[in-house]
Amino acid sequence: MSKYDLVLYDLDGTLWDSIPLIMDCFYKAYEVVLGGTDRTRDDLMSYIGRPLGDTFAMHDDGTKERLISAYLEYNCSRLKENAVPIFPGVYDFLSKIRSMGVKQGIVTSKRESSAMITIDLLELGGYFDTMVFREATERAKPHGDPLIEAAKRMGITDMSRVLYVGDAVPDILSAEDAGADFALVGWTKMPKDELEQLGPDYFIDIPELLPCIIKGSEL
Repeated sequence: MSKYDLVLYDLDGTLWDSIPLIMDCFYKAYEVVLGGTDRTRDDLMSYIGRPLGDTFAMHDDGTKERLISAYLEYNCSRLKENAVPIFPGVYDFLSKIRSMGVKQGIVTSKRESSAMITIDLLELGGYFDTMVFREATERAKPHGDPLIEAAKRMGITDMSRVLYVGDAVPDILSAEDAGADFALVGWTKMPKDELEQLGPDYFIDIPELLPCIIKGSEL
């Protein structure tokens, strides 16, 4: 008997190492549209995991849309070059959990068009029973709506039977809002002190630990 019926994963910084590319794309967008920005790295990092529009929401609507367009154009070109590596151990735990008969899915604030480029290149699609992208719900993370939508698609109404695996503050808040448990990956590039203060249910310091959590057993 597994502890969870559904395991959901964030993408950026959780399954694949895209944070350096995301930061590069933020600065590239500002360079193209405004000639640069004085926004700090910490400021921009705090928006990872949230919808892209939130990152540029402090600008007027026209500038915001131009920044989004510049970001997506550059991001798409880099993604097609297979610029995003998967974290070590991810294929192993996805295979292991699938062999346990537990459903798996993606919940991300990325748009489907950009997310699917890397999902296809890394041949990840076959591991997942559902994939919820930014377009799927009106409210994105940190609200719980995307997780609830993923569970609904799998016929799951008891959110305590759902585990969300992520690397950032919006992921933890989304799980909390949805009533799901949360596992923080130890390879996160986000400030761990801030994340740990929010009280994740689990801390996965090594990838091999995740299947043990699902089974409710020790490593």
